[in-house]
Amino acid sequence: MTAQPSTTDGQAGTPAPKIRGGLEEHEYFWRDRQPWLQERGYELRPRYRPDWKPSWLGSGRPYVLCEDGQSTLVDTILDATRQSDGLLVTLKAVNNVVHPFEVEIGEFLSSEQMAQDPRNHCVRILDVLRDPMDPKVSIIVMPLLKPFREPQFLTIGEVVAFFKQAIVGLHFMHDHHVAHRDISILNVMMDAVPMYSETLWHPRMSVYTRDFSGPAKHWSRTERPVKYFYIDFGLSRKYNPADAPPREFPIMGGDKSVPEFQGEGYDVASDPFRTDIYYLGNLMRTTFLNKYRGLHFMRELISDMVQDDPEKRPTIAEVEARFDEIYRRLSWWTLRARLVGKTESVIVRAVRGTMHVYRTAKLVAQRRPAIPVPSS
Repeated sequence: MTAQPSTTDGQAGTPAPKIRGGLEEHEYFWRDRQPWLQERGYELRPRYRPDWKPSWLGSGRPYVLCEDGQSTLVDTILDATRQSDGLLVTLKAVNNVVHPFEVEIGEFLSSEQMAQDPRNHCVRILDVLRDPMDPKVSIIVMPLLKPFREPQFLTIGEVVAFFKQAIVGLHFMHDHHVAHRDISILNVMMDAVPMYSETLWHPRMSVYTRDFSGPAKHWSRTERPVKYFYIDFGLSRKYNPADAPPREFPIMGGDKSVPEFQGEGYDVASDPFRTDIYYLGNLMRTTFLNKYRGLHFMRELISDMVQDDPEKRPTIAEVEARFDEIYRRLSWWTLRARLVGKTESVIVRAVRGTMHVYRTAKLVAQRRPAIPVPSS
């Protein structure tokens, strides 16, 4: 999948001399495809143009991390701009031999009929490009999303909104006989665009604006509700409901703690849908329940979701029914309460608590729901 390394003037050949802040070898993949992507209507940041030179060279200015925008995350993923309407998107290079079902399942979940279902919390595939340099590779185009924890959650109601969407989204997938098989902290994201009041975040350093002109200012989730999405269907499978209940041999994703994948269980086929239940329950447990106070109302349900015996875990339909019963019993005061970290000191809690009282009074006056619900 990785293109040949090339010199600083963009010609194929030996690697260019290393320049502080210059292109890394894994970035050549995108630099070498920049002209083709431009023709297809997707503009990369200047960094990936064949004639790009670091802006600080010869200027007398020191190199600053991420100036001109360094590469994002890993070599298979990059941000871009769709030229037809200026939409910021994410490009992902998929090796169709290693992940033969990723494009197919992504397109199935993105079909017009599926996209119209409000329960669908799977990232939308906007376009699929066939790599002209490697027939084994497809480049899928998706909306630009953000890790679901950034910026931080402020209230219990905001966490409840996340739980609700994550449960509904998994229920939608399971209803359509798709097991995700890799739910983890990296594979749940959000459309954070509504939260940003001025310019959007930089994809590499999200605390800054896209042009590094200053901090990326944002609203809270309660003020500007967001929608959460499952991404990355590289390990996912779609099953025929007419067949017997599926059984799959373990395959390790981002969460390596699945009980049925440990020890001798690694050689035993198990129900991928029950494993999804563990993944989601463990995500809730490790990200929220273990780190914050006030979420005790979820303890019993999450404990059932992460039981060692897969057959004892509830189905996703049972999870949603129990969750709905739980959160409907929560008082508005509980939902408006600040999300308090378990490691916060007394002084920090006092300061943040005072700020939260004023912020909550403003939100109540604006009639903002305690559980933020996105408009679409």
